[in-house]
Amino acid sequence: MKFDRYILEDCHQAAGIVLVIDVLRAFSTAAYAFSRGAKEIRLVSSVDEALKLKSQLINAKAMGEVSGLPPEGFDFGNSPTRILEHDLNGITLIQRTGAGTQGAVRAVNANVMLATSFVVARATIEYVLKLKPTEISFVITGGLKNDEDVACADYLEKQFTGQTVEAQDFVKRVHASRDALQHMEEHPQFPHADLALCTHIDAFDFAMPIERKNGYLIMQAVRPTA
Repeated sequence: MKFDRYILEDCHQAAGIVLVIDVLRAFSTAAYAFSRGAKEIRLVSSVDEALKLKSQLINAKAMGEVSGLPPEGFDFGNSPTRILEHDLNGITLIQRTGAGTQGAVRAVNANVMLATSFVVARATIEYVLKLKPTEISFVITGGLKNDEDVACADYLEKQFTGQTVEAQDFVKRVHASRDALQHMEEHPQFPHADLALCTHIDAFDFAMPIERKNGYLIMQAVRPTA
């Protein structure tokens, strides 16, 4: 099995099966939103797109960040801790972030695309293995110098190839990463509890495939079938 790695600047070249990784925090927050009942998540690039789409859809709310903080008009930020405080049953979320959703939007040549993070790692692997892949591309949305997404790619690659992993080694890498340093107990949008939630490996039994439908990128929670 061959593995390729891309960042935001070149992920338009990624083809075939593409896993877009954002551990801190977009695609961890997305998974926790699904656990609170969200119907689907539509991924967009800009704040204006998010707000426009929110106004056009019934029962829709905007979720995400600019520079880590929720923009004006957004209902939720980018924090798993905060999203768990809400009942999202039946809600369509429109998500815009500075890294994760940008990777999904830019991966225009992907044939199969999934959003992923540690919390959905095993389900993502099971979903992809059923496709009998010979090549998998990772989009490291946080960049190669910010270790939390690189750690997730390393973890997934080892799991795909049947190597033994020590999960806590990867958790430690996330906690030591650049973006982890922003999280403080007293910060409402960067609570320290987010770090534990984002490194809860295999917290959920669903993968998060992204499909292009009528010009939209739509993510749903899908449990791999036997």
